[in-house]
Amino acid sequence: MDGFSDHFSAHASDYAQHRPGYPSELSTFLASIAPGRGLVWDCGTGSGQAAVVLAEDFDHVVATDASAAQLAHARKHPRVEYRVAPERDSGLPDGSCDLVTAAQAAHWFDLTAFYKEVDRVLRPHGVLAIWCYNRTLVEPAIDEVIVAFQYGRVGPYWPSGREHTDSGYRTMPFPYERIEVPPLLMRQRWSRAQLEGYFDTWSSVRRFRQVEGVDPIPEIARDLSAQWPDPSEVREVRWPLCVIAGRKPG
Repeated sequence: MDGFSDHFSAHASDYAQHRPGYPSELSTFLASIAPGRGLVWDCGTGSGQAAVVLAEDFDHVVATDASAAQLAHARKHPRVEYRVAPERDSGLPDGSCDLVTAAQAAHWFDLTAFYKEVDRVLRPHGVLAIWCYNRTLVEPAIDEVIVAFQYGRVGPYWPSGREHTDSGYRTMPFPYERIEVPPLLMRQRWSRAQLEGYFDTWSSVRRFRQVEGVDPIPEIARDLSAQWPDPSEVREVRWPLCVIAGRKPG
């Protein structure tokens, strides 16, 4: 599709397997501020990590992505309908949505086109929520290794747009007056090997490998092993969520 920045289709199955899921508290909060619990449009759904959580609090989630490969690996749920569609054209009727979401995706969008479509499909007082995560937290010594890898070793290979996640989306325009959002965390009980699988889904890692012809994952595995010797040992991994939400005027 024209203008589609596709960073994940080539490894869609890895993305589906290794990306963390979102907390139920996020969906519960969004349901509490939406004008109803009828229809959600989850744009840029990827493998459906957000869509299946939203479906626990809303009647119907239409989850779209411009990548058919991503959707082929999406998580199934009886109240989630997956469609191939770009951010500018949801295919939904005017004023039909109680909530529109974009999870770890809006920084890749044509935001002008997306916000125009959002305004069309949201009902009066409907809510738009976009969010991202950037920091990966385990414990201080391990966090230092991750930061050095993320911003040092593979830092030059992040695509344009990724810088917005570094600011927690504060540098991105937003069309509505913002609603205060409580602090939210994603949490996973992961082994070191699972964490390395997550790093391998990063667009910067894939570009690093293509350009330099070297796989950087064994390097961070080596550096992590000093503090996390057993790759099968499970520890808690956390990601603070940066959520921006606002309500369409009535």
